[in-house]
Amino acid sequence: MAEGRWIEINCDMGEGFGRWKMGPDEELMRIVDVANVACGFHAGDPSTMARTARLAKQHGVRVGAHPGLPDLLGFGRRRMAVAPEDARALVLYQVGALAGVLAAEGVPLNHVKPHGELYFYIQRDAAVRDAVLAAVRAFGVPIYGLPTPDMVEACRRAGVRLVPEFYADIDYDESGALVPVAQSVPATEELIAGRIRLFADTGTARTQAGASVEVPGDRQGFSICIHSDLPGALTSATAARRAVDEIKKATAA
Repeated sequence: MAEGRWIEINCDMGEGFGRWKMGPDEELMRIVDVANVACGFHAGDPSTMARTARLAKQHGVRVGAHPGLPDLLGFGRRRMAVAPEDARALVLYQVGALAGVLAAEGVPLNHVKPHGELYFYIQRDAAVRDAVLAAVRAFGVPIYGLPTPDMVEACRRAGVRLVPEFYADIDYDESGALVPVAQSVPATEELIAGRIRLFADTGTARTQAGASVEVPGDRQGFSICIHSDLPGALTSATAARRAVDEIKKATAA
């Protein structure tokens, strides 16, 4: 790769609850670089958080908090109205809980990445975005998110580093915005690999209609998100790993 360029793979994990398991976390930890661990509001529980932290430590995977809206039944993907002060408090509460678990396991907190509807919420609502960034700033870690102009500027003002993300297992629309999971076409190995190569080469993505669209991002350094709860998550992560390794090998030659 070009000097100073980096590409990593992050994955949402620890999204089971009690006896209910969600996603092949044990297998995924062998493939990805970064784990976003659910903190109890959309999924996850104290024991699941601790097990996921230990699993990540075993495989040398960096761990961030994955706070969501208080919506277990809807997996944090349903819209709800949240006041900015409540958004700040719920992020502080969830990240604080995971930070305590990580400290006990000897694992540093790497970042915060909002989940699902909260991720979309901070893109469209400036007051909620600023409230969430204020909570993240309290932990002194970066936030993972889409590097839209509004998000980049808000992070600059808040003094929070933004790690830009690219999504390989869901779609982008004609404006370059993300399409919600439920409205995206199922990902295949070929689709995952092709999307990563296309973005790495051109900074673009293809819409469901086949149009080429520029998407917010930084090809010099970006984190590829894989959802562990989607069908074929392990296949998707494997395809992403292969594509990233091929890009690195080709550009280092």
